[in-house]
Amino acid sequence: MPGNLEMFCYQCAQAAGGMACTRTGTCGKLPTVARLQDNLKYALMGISAYAYHARELGKTDPEIDEFITRALYTVLTNVNFDAESLVDLAIEAGRINLRVMELLKEAHIQAYGEPVPTQVPTGTVKGKAIIVTGHGLRALEELLKQTEGTGINVYTHSEMLPAHGYPGLKKYPHLVGNLGKAWYDQRVLFAKYPAAILATSNCALIPRDEYRDRMFTTGTVRLPGVRHIGGYDFSPVIEKALSLPELPEEPGKVTLTTGFSKSAVLELAPKIKELVEAGRIKRFLLVGGCDSPTKRNQYYRELVESLPEETVVLTLACGKFRINDLDLGDIEGVPRLIDLGQCNDAIVAVEIAQALAELFGVEPTELPLTLVLMWMEQKAVAILWSLLALGFRGIYLGPILPPWANEEIVRVLTEKYDVRLIGDPQADLQAILG
Repeated sequence: MPGNLEMFCYQCAQAAGGMACTRTGTCGKLPTVARLQDNLKYALMGISAYAYHARELGKTDPEIDEFITRALYTVLTNVNFDAESLVDLAIEAGRINLRVMELLKEAHIQAYGEPVPTQVPTGTVKGKAIIVTGHGLRALEELLKQTEGTGINVYTHSEMLPAHGYPGLKKYPHLVGNLGKAWYDQRVLFAKYPAAILATSNCALIPRDEYRDRMFTTGTVRLPGVRHIGGYDFSPVIEKALSLPELPEEPGKVTLTTGFSKSAVLELAPKIKELVEAGRIKRFLLVGGCDSPTKRNQYYRELVESLPEETVVLTLACGKFRINDLDLGDIEGVPRLIDLGQCNDAIVAVEIAQALAELFGVEPTELPLTLVLMWMEQKAVAILWSLLALGFRGIYLGPILPPWANEEIVRVLTEKYDVRLIGDPQADLQAILG
């Protein structure tokens, strides 16, 4: 295969009596096979996170369970030294991740209805408050039920923003807005507002002392010195919120729009086709992913700010917060910035691409669509392999490579899958627009 991936550390393995390198061999380098195993582990973590949230809502699939078991066994010590088979497993992980995202989408829609475009305030409303962070819509729903009539306002943070688009959640009038941006601002944000805080999934940071006693975790989340709620009885969170001072009435500087489901976007399909054929829309960009607190990630905002007016931007995951406050306007009623939801809603982007391809009579990979992704954690790895499994090529990726990607692996990603590392935003934009 391209890239000439080979089994690792022959001399080290021989010196150890045929055993595999322990990743700190005499060469001082992490072997390629071990790196590919790490890649598969990260993808499995992402798949498992989505499967967990689907299971919360009663959705399971034995095919997903079988793959997780088999793939985990494959990366067990001294089971698989074959690099090519590990790349094949990564592609299979991508296909399984598509299935688990479909499953979670079905679970969310059955429980809460299909999202609709919704404007979300970013300021505060006078009153007691609870801030909910993470990805767990089931936990948010239970909290909203239990806080009805209490006078407590509930705010979302980061990846919980898309909750406002679901009819079954937005019906609660005390779900009043979104505070903050991506996950990494929480230590400053949570210290700023005297609210109770509930962390529902990954992307929860160890708290500062200023708010440790008013933070709670649920589900799989555990934090030192923070009370954990088993199940969905959030009475302690509510009691804490009622004991705290009220938040002031403080309007936000921007209003965010979220909730563009597949149906919402496809309602615009006839107009999109008309605009594309007239040259009013020339390109679609998917800009999003897993954000990180690095200056390099300013690239994504600069890229979007430089786009010509004939471009429509789809966005999702916490990377949306790099750009979702921009006012890009619309093209004859078609919004130029379309927020599709959480990271698992990458499946919605895929379905939209497939539907538009059918509309234009081409393959999805032939659409004037470019993917510009940021990644940091496990779900982003799983989604990358999902896109590669679907045949998408020319994906721009950044801001930095994950630690498991060495020169050999990068060569395979670039030569076989045409993955492109982000560079200068202006140069990349010129290449994208041709």
